[in-house]
Amino acid sequence: MKILIINPNSDLEMTKAIQKTAEGFANGEYEVECKSTLGAPKFIETYEDGVKAAPGMIQFVRENESEFDAFIIACHCDPNLDVMKEIAKKPVLGIGEASIKIASMLGHRFSVVSTAKHSIPNKEAVIRKYHLQDVMASVRTPVGDLSNLSDEEKYLQAAKLAIEEDMAEVIVLGCAGMTGLDKRLQKKLGVPVLDGVICALIIATGLVKYGVSTSKIRRYNPEILV
Repeated sequence: MKILIINPNSDLEMTKAIQKTAEGFANGEYEVECKSTLGAPKFIETYEDGVKAAPGMIQFVRENESEFDAFIIACHCDPNLDVMKEIAKKPVLGIGEASIKIASMLGHRFSVVSTAKHSIPNKEAVIRKYHLQDVMASVRTPVGDLSNLSDEEKYLQAAKLAIEEDMAEVIVLGCAGMTGLDKRLQKKLGVPVLDGVICALIIATGLVKYGVSTSKIRRYNPEILV
């Protein structure tokens, strides 16, 4: 089995971190390859960034579908996920979709820890798209004086507030750039902490083994229906 993880941005360091996480989880049982998207912005911060990444992402699927068994979009806002599901015959998973759906199975309510305040409405919109708003406790970002804190300490602080004040029982890491923090934060928090890259691998490999992919009968049918 071979899984292609598409990093929608062009940041090579993030791509390397995602690759490391994926290889560690796969543990030699299947092949994983993470690629940055050519011509994409360095980070996906806005809807315009997502649109700019679309041509390169589509090219990845069209040029590699015969080689890979499933595709993963490694950005928590799941940019261009619908078009990717439409054009691909193989399973396509977004790390946002995968992580929050798994989170809904592991506790009464979940919170997403994101990077910056401006991303909160986007995360809330993504959660509503997947019909999980009723089990969302909150979307949290680091607050206060953060000048002396590492990124890990910032996200730990936000997660603690989500658990203590918002009654979250599961924490979702809301950015592919947070990959690798899950187990360290989980040990400190005492609740499940989910890395979207791993969540998407869990589902993608399961779908491949089960021999099922995206339905093409209506919503994701690439042909014009009469």
